[in-house]
Amino acid sequence: MPYDVVVVGAGPAGLAAACRIKQLNSDISVCVVEKGSEVGAHIVSGAVFDPNALQELFPDWRERQAPVKTAVTADHILWLSNGEKSSPIPGWAAPKTMHNHGNYIISLANLCRWLSQQAEELGVEIFPGFAAAETLFDENGAVKGILIGDMGVDAKGEPKSSYTQGMELHAKYTLFAEGCRGHLGKKLIAHFGLDKDAEPQHYGIGIKEIWKIPPQQHQEGLVVHTAGWPLSENGATGGGFLYHIEDHQVAVGLITDLAYNNPYLNPFEEFQRYKHHPVIKQTLTGGQRLAYGARAITKGGLQSQPKMHFPGGLLIGDDAGTLNFAKIKGSHTAMKSGMIAAEVVVRAITSERANDDLAEFAEEYRNSWAWKELHTQRNFGPAIHKWGPFWGGAYAFFDINIFNGKLPWTLSDPVADHAQLKRAADSKPIQYPKPDGVISFDRLSSVYLSNTNHEEDQPCHLRLTSPEIPISKNLPEFAEPAQRYCPAGVYEVLTGEDGKPRFQINAQNCVHCKTCDIKDPAQNITWVTPEGGGGPNYPNM
Repeated sequence: MPYDVVVVGAGPAGLAAACRIKQLNSDISVCVVEKGSEVGAHIVSGAVFDPNALQELFPDWRERQAPVKTAVTADHILWLSNGEKSSPIPGWAAPKTMHNHGNYIISLANLCRWLSQQAEELGVEIFPGFAAAETLFDENGAVKGILIGDMGVDAKGEPKSSYTQGMELHAKYTLFAEGCRGHLGKKLIAHFGLDKDAEPQHYGIGIKEIWKIPPQQHQEGLVVHTAGWPLSENGATGGGFLYHIEDHQVAVGLITDLAYNNPYLNPFEEFQRYKHHPVIKQTLTGGQRLAYGARAITKGGLQSQPKMHFPGGLLIGDDAGTLNFAKIKGSHTAMKSGMIAAEVVVRAITSERANDDLAEFAEEYRNSWAWKELHTQRNFGPAIHKWGPFWGGAYAFFDINIFNGKLPWTLSDPVADHAQLKRAADSKPIQYPKPDGVISFDRLSSVYLSNTNHEEDQPCHLRLTSPEIPISKNLPEFAEPAQRYCPAGVYEVLTGEDGKPRFQINAQNCVHCKTCDIKDPAQNITWVTPEGGGGPNYPNM
């Protein structure tokens, strides 16, 4: 099927791009494919939302009833020194990027559902439940579209009675907006060498729950961010959040930087411990857990951004790493990157160009407020990795608040996250408490709340380059960390009938967070798209 533009991924970047193209030229045909069963099904984010990009895209977003309604009314930042104590960080002492006046607490999944409605009203065709499995190239090596994965294939790769062959979608330009560690984006970066002038990308794993709490414990619009414990206790960095949303609900979560070095660290269990800290537990006590989700985030900043243009297409949003980690926000910058892409694409198509390199995107992006924002805060992440959350945060205060990001240097963060792990023999094992079933829970009951479902009789979408490595290399050297870093219990080391260890992949549990593709020390695991419509089905994450 031919289109003028194909967009891969119905997240904030892809949908903003699709809407903007149609706003500029309604005659340009635009198709958006989304691997989730519906738009928003795979979207999980904090989320405190900066509405500036939305204001540019739809100035009348309030009249259009956008699900952006809970304004931030109070903003607290806490340092958790241990499992019992906390200290407030005065607003003047925190990087100004963490102040949330004028922002909103939202469900990003619901915002994407609303954006998809606006896109369809503008004439965009949206196909949820269809996974982009491969990128297509023309005879000159330029991207010419994508291949939708086959459906109805059994675990051995043979067609079942429900078999449907995948379809080729051809386009003059293809925009890749898959989010963090996009399957096709990763391949395109390698294929075109887009990262040859960039530092390694850096990531975190965000784990989030939604709770309904007693009314007397709820303060709608309150935003709480924390740093320190529990991650600091095990030499890791990251931070927690507690957002009071509407209907007596709160979103609680923990982001663990994937640069941690102890292979025994378990981000899921760290989150369960986090909820038992008195400042968090007092809010959750007497409440009911409603939803659970997990997703990796791209947090390397400008130093890690690859070149975003190549023959026939663009990387936008977190496929390229546009998240502002200093601000703990990425939806607004993702949307802006998509809107810039739309403007460049419309000019090219109007000039009767097709499948060439949209090199002008680089200058347009560099002149935007999104790039300038990321440039101002470019040293935040490297400072945290280099000096830890306390001293790194102190550096960020002076860099951002005093010098407004204009210090004449850029900090480097040259070691990839997967290369940070120490050998198990040089690391301290961590004993985590058992969940109490009230505040803390196990992984399988949590995955149940994510509504994750995959057709079991299909090829495994978690590919091992060498099936021997988990047991022969990772287990003795790193105590096979996959069994701990996965927030969904996908990977297990079991004892076989012969008494020897066996590596098991429970692919049906996968919530598509991509952590395994990022953190595996041997880079032996590759996440590929499962059958369209599989994975989590988040209602309002």
